[in-house]
Amino acid sequence: MRRRIGASDVIGQVIGGGFGRITVRQKAGLDLEIGDILVIEEKDSGHNLIVSVFDLEYASQIDDKTHEMISGVSLEEDPVDAAFYEPDMVNYVIASIKPLVRVASGPDGAPDAATAMDVSIPKALPPFNSTLRPVSGGDLRFLERHRGGLFVGSIRSGSEVMEDVEIWMPIEDIFTHHVLIPATTGRGKSNLVKSMLWHVMDSRTMVGILVLDAHDEYYGRASGGLKDHPDAPDRLVYYTAERQALAGARTLAINLKAVEPRHFEGVVDFSDAQLGAVHRAYTDHGRNWIASLMGAGSGGGGGGGDDDDDDDDDGGSGSSSSSSNGSGSSSSSSNNSDDGSARGGGSRADRSASRATIAVIRRKLRMLLGLDVSPEGELYSRYGIFDAGTGGEATADDIVRHIESGRIVVLDTSQLASEAELVVGNIISTKLLERYKHYKTTGELSRKPVASIIIEEAPRVIGEDALSSKDDNIYATIAREGRKFRVGLVAVTQLSSVIPRTILANMTTKIILGNEMRQEREAIIASAHQDLSNDDKNIASLDKGEAIITSIFVPFAIPVKIPNFEDLVKGARQRRNPPSPGKIKVFG
Repeated sequence: MRRRIGASDVIGQVIGGGFGRITVRQKAGLDLEIGDILVIEEKDSGHNLIVSVFDLEYASQIDDKTHEMISGVSLEEDPVDAAFYEPDMVNYVIASIKPLVRVASGPDGAPDAATAMDVSIPKALPPFNSTLRPVSGGDLRFLERHRGGLFVGSIRSGSEVMEDVEIWMPIEDIFTHHVLIPATTGRGKSNLVKSMLWHVMDSRTMVGILVLDAHDEYYGRASGGLKDHPDAPDRLVYYTAERQALAGARTLAINLKAVEPRHFEGVVDFSDAQLGAVHRAYTDHGRNWIASLMGAGSGGGGGGGDDDDDDDDDGGSGSSSSSSNGSGSSSSSSNNSDDGSARGGGSRADRSASRATIAVIRRKLRMLLGLDVSPEGELYSRYGIFDAGTGGEATADDIVRHIESGRIVVLDTSQLASEAELVVGNIISTKLLERYKHYKTTGELSRKPVASIIIEEAPRVIGEDALSSKDDNIYATIAREGRKFRVGLVAVTQLSSVIPRTILANMTTKIILGNEMRQEREAIIASAHQDLSNDDKNIASLDKGEAIITSIFVPFAIPVKIPNFEDLVKGARQRRNPPSPGKIKVFG
């Protein structure tokens, strides 16, 4: 049903309120909605005040008791003629609005082309009894100043989409300064991310992006996806461990020798004793530290049988400490040496840590990376991504090189457990940040494309639980200081409330989708870069594909309609394969 608002010149009048909550009486017969954008023409000052509706309520000239009596008569007695005299004058709707931005206008009230950039934050109330009209495309053309950047969507007034007003964001700035995409399930997070990536490939500005695709949904292996973009052959790279991969896909294989202890930060909760043993193994054996801890190469299946050991390594902590202090002659050190010899040739890592500590480390590595040791002593991974031989040694470097070239790199991690996926992401993200730090010292950074990392279920790596240790993981480091090196983070989450406020504040662009959980809305509102204190109901009422953009790069919180990704794919396929002319479709 078409809303009754667009054809009216006057849809309401200011009747009171205050600066943050201006009260407006709605004109009878019209339908205002939460999120509607309206305009008050301030002819005396030569400006237009753009406002937004954030609340609606009934009002009446008749008191509640009288209304209750009238409704009782109407419901119970069913009178033939029980109508108000002048009902539109007696009963009406009150809208609460807030000022968004003040824009210079011409003599006729339309936006002035010469002063279209004269945009300011309102600091005064509009004249009393001012009338309001619907917003038009011309009122908002100042929002198109970044045209040619990243297309996000079309502006939305309530539920009406204004197709003639497109929202473009400065592509390098938003990816460098981090993006947060919060929403509950089913409100269009994946559609938004895919749409953004599609339009990144549309842009002439090169941006390198790493996508950790836990559900293998972005590339479009079995259906429409990023692969259908006309520029995909040049701008998109796809890695997968699937053996029956599509033509053009690359093999995702990470050599275990490329894995370092720091890549487990924020992923694995090692105790102090376990962490000490891990670092000693890395110091003693270098790139072969995992094979050493797993007991590989001993010819006796060094990892076997450890699942029976006790997970509690408090005793191991003491043994580890005494060993590290030089008391190698202690009985526990001697026993550990014997255990190490029996289990895999007596590696130095085994000799310097307790049997229980090594057992727990092996179990965690086995579960995390899918590792095991064959009866012949060969280390292998059941996941097929981690390679214990010579394969995958250049994968991380190749991925970083693609990102440096301004390509979107999609990693199909659907075959991995969540923690193993994060380890793969840590390896590449660490290498990427280090590479860009190096470019800053050599003066090459300004010539490199902006790089960004898209991580879903972001609290896994930047939530309070993940950051409880004293050392930040790579994602928290990027969130706090990555912008200095042109490396950004796109965090997709349902639970903004578990992300520390310091990190939320660094996410300077937030594309807010629908969220029915009050606690999550409060966290989003508290960290927004525009005042959203009155938009709690607005956020809760956002339908699928509807969003609010709050950012330091926009003059006010902008309501938008996100494009449907399937429509983008369909349009690209039609342009690639237009229907043959002259053919007529018939039935039968």
